[in-house]
Amino acid sequence: MEITIKERDNKGFALARQNDERLGMMTYSVAGPELIIIDHTEVEEAHKQKGVGLKMLEALVTMARDKNQKILPLCPFANAMFKRHNEFADVLK
Repeated sequence: MEITIKERDNKGFALARQNDERLGMMTYSVAGPELIIIDHTEVEEAHKQKGVGLKMLEALVTMARDKNQKILPLCPFANAMFKRHNEFADVLK
């Protein structure tokens, strides 16, 4: 699985693909130089319950750490993952 992060202006997304097939996308807004807000996660039906959403979140957490940003998880999925994974606490807003 390959996760690509793209950002333009004040919007961004993490895209999960495998063998040229889209598996899912997690979108976020840039609320400033130190904060991103994850607002939506979608995973293709055939790939649900396979860890796709978590892999996208892990990529965004890594990006946030590299940029010294915090993450506000408004998306219900991302919010639930932050509650389950204490290792993400350092970037939680």
